[in-house]
Amino acid sequence: MNAWNPMTYEGKDTILRVVREEADRMFALAEAPGAWEAPTACENWQVRDVIGHLVDTTEGYFKSWDIARSGAGADAFGLAVMHERAGEGGRAFRSLPQAEMMARIRKDLDQMMGILQPLTTDEWTGFMVPHVYMGPVPAFIYPAGQLMDYGVHSWDIRQGSGRAHALSADAADLLVPFMFIIWQSTIKPDADMSPFTIGITVTGRNGGSFRVSVSPEGMTYEPGDVSDLPAVIDFDAGSMVLTAFGRINGGTARGDQAVADRFLNLFYRI
Repeated sequence: MNAWNPMTYEGKDTILRVVREEADRMFALAEAPGAWEAPTACENWQVRDVIGHLVDTTEGYFKSWDIARSGAGADAFGLAVMHERAGEGGRAFRSLPQAEMMARIRKDLDQMMGILQPLTTDEWTGFMVPHVYMGPVPAFIYPAGQLMDYGVHSWDIRQGSGRAHALSADAADLLVPFMFIIWQSTIKPDADMSPFTIGITVTGRNGGSFRVSVSPEGMTYEPGDVSDLPAVIDFDAGSMVLTAFGRINGGTARGDQAVADRFLNLFYRI
């Protein structure tokens, strides 16, 4: 059993713990003197907009779970529009005072944890919930989404401060398995999908070597030996997460640089 793989029930307590830890760190950052209207790494986003985004997203999750429990369906917008819609949603709360928004995000986090904590083994992997951008997904995608928001956006807030900093290893390790899904879901519509295979290596608790294949049908990946491939990109867990989210250009490419560049430029950034 792997307590660090949140795609399995065995990883449930670990990811919920780390979500709470990352949220507490974000709240402390957002409540620091002078922080509320400070810039972040997200263009045109202030710290207050990050909190607004979390409120907007989390309260949207509540609606998705209500839909799933009712047995109804819902449309998905696709990840290509997420950046624009998320920005609009986050900035929509700018007129509300800091104290009100911080109380609201804490309440939303507690409510979301109240949904996720009681999930059973079968529900964690088998209960399908409509995601506003990705369509029906298993329940474990939702704590992953919370960790992406609290972990990556905390990085954004720290980056905006101009101080040196680093992504939490616990958050990065837990997010690694989801970065392949992010890549699968963010291929540019006009990308050249003529077939090739590249190796990806990642350090950390969910690390390893992965063979990633691109074809007109999309992107697939599987664990495996990468020594026979034309190019390999090596990541630590944090650089993989931040690269997949378009925050940095990370990784170290070995072999055919053109193949590595081709892979890294397949994706639009979210």
